[in-house]
Amino acid sequence: MTPAELAKQVRLLEITTRHSVTEVFAGEYSSAFKGRGIEFSEVREYQPGDDVRTIDWNVTARTGRPFVKRYTEERELTVLLAVDLSASGDFSTQRLAKRELAVRASAVLAFAASRQGDRVGLVLFTDEIELYCPPKKGLRHTLRLIRDMLAFEPRRRATSIRVACEHIARVAKRRAVVFMVSDFLIPSAASTAYDALSAITPRHDVIAVRIEDPRDLELPRAGIVDAQDPETGRTRTIDTSSAAVRAAYARLAHERRSGVADAIRRAGADEVALSTDREYVHDLVELFHARERRR
Repeated sequence: MTPAELAKQVRLLEITTRHSVTEVFAGEYSSAFKGRGIEFSEVREYQPGDDVRTIDWNVTARTGRPFVKRYTEERELTVLLAVDLSASGDFSTQRLAKRELAVRASAVLAFAASRQGDRVGLVLFTDEIELYCPPKKGLRHTLRLIRDMLAFEPRRRATSIRVACEHIARVAKRRAVVFMVSDFLIPSAASTAYDALSAITPRHDVIAVRIEDPRDLELPRAGIVDAQDPETGRTRTIDTSSAAVRAAYARLAHERRSGVADAIRRAGADEVALSTDREYVHDLVELFHARERRR
């Protein structure tokens, strides 16, 4: 892709997402996230009526008197977009590939955060960290992140949610809203997702954005086909004309999907599933409505 073609794509994406951000999305984003973050302010002596869960046991032990931690509400958020660039994202049977859907959804989130004056950062990962852009404010910075998502060619093909979470734990010193954007097609998917996300959910507000294609869940009746794993290169011949084969595939796929969703919830993260065969903005708005109802 030439620089001129890339600039055209960035501009086109900005134009096509503008309506979603200005008319639909920005208000929902603000309601769902603003005022949820807290940051440490001070330590002071315990007073009757203070919540005992806020006691700072280290200071209490040193002084011999009870002290509590005090926090202030953050009005300005830090948003981190962690986007999976592994090879499985190139797959699609619809108008959009999974990676294209991931970029579009991430662009809308970035524009919404930028319009609210929040800092936005980007982590592009496979089974290693491919690119990290620290959080900053401003439209120019947001456009740079979108350009990186559109143009970056990863060095690796496999996926590691754990690597992404470990990197976030190292670089995100302040509380952040983390959007983990991936198809979660990873070995031992449920346990891996739980272990990885559990490392950052105690400190950060984490939303797993699961990118799907209908053929991730069900096989078409297309006769004998050679199916290749895009991340490992392994190939297997499958008789999709067999109803038993299609049923077994669907059963295993839905079990895997349910297991990952359950693991994400147990890890303390929210989850939303976006599919290449439907409008993604509606699904994101539904997620934000659910968060607002819980508040």
